[in-house]
Amino acid sequence: MATRDEIIAYTDNLLEIESFSDYGPNGLQVPGASEVASVITGVSAQAELFEQAAATGAGLVLCHHGLFWDFHPRTIGTAMKARLRLLFDADISLAGYHLPLDAHPDVGNNALICSELGLQRAERFAEHKGRPIGFVGRSAAGIPFAELRARCAAAFGREPFVWDSGPEQVHSVGIVSGGGASYFSEAVAAGLDAFITGEPAEHVMADARENGVHFVAGGHYATEVFGIRRLGELVAERFGVEHRFVDVPNPI
Repeated sequence: MATRDEIIAYTDNLLEIESFSDYGPNGLQVPGASEVASVITGVSAQAELFEQAAATGAGLVLCHHGLFWDFHPRTIGTAMKARLRLLFDADISLAGYHLPLDAHPDVGNNALICSELGLQRAERFAEHKGRPIGFVGRSAAGIPFAELRARCAAAFGREPFVWDSGPEQVHSVGIVSGGGASYFSEAVAAGLDAFITGEPAEHVMADARENGVHFVAGGHYATEVFGIRRLGELVAERFGVEHRFVDVPNPI
């Protein structure tokens, strides 16, 4: 058993949430019970995740995509009311960590993807409002692109969307999980061999072909399971609470 506030103070500090300008609030979003014996982690705050958390008696949900975003209405609609009711009725706290969890050098999505793909984590990459959120992964020996593609399929649990436009041997890869297609131009400018993100964008076909850089989209959801799951593991190790990652797959 641990207190909610102890856990949140730890995760806030670990991820340095105050140093990021994000699209929504990071940290505690909905307060529930003050004591926590069980923590659930998941990628996105949604009813199915909360239902599973309530069914297991969890006191805290940690997620990558929280409930509140700058691009959402400020009024509470029917779906949001239902989500909040699930949390309120079960007295569950909710905390969300977005860009800070993409960017972290140890528990972040992009650093962990480097490790999953067998790449050496190198320089920071993809700056957002003064803070880089991605990494360049490097291989001195080089990896055949067909092998890199197979590693992506294994890591993300699905066949990635690919524009196979770069060199046969890949030595450098820009990595930005989730909706990072807008950073593809930085990969081109940096002279990287490949770029990995979650979602594609219309412009990347021509950009990849004409600049000779591989583009790989492994899925927004699939590229962002790593950080939140690892964060839950760290919380369990540090505070002696139970932890379970809840997989609610999204094809996007």
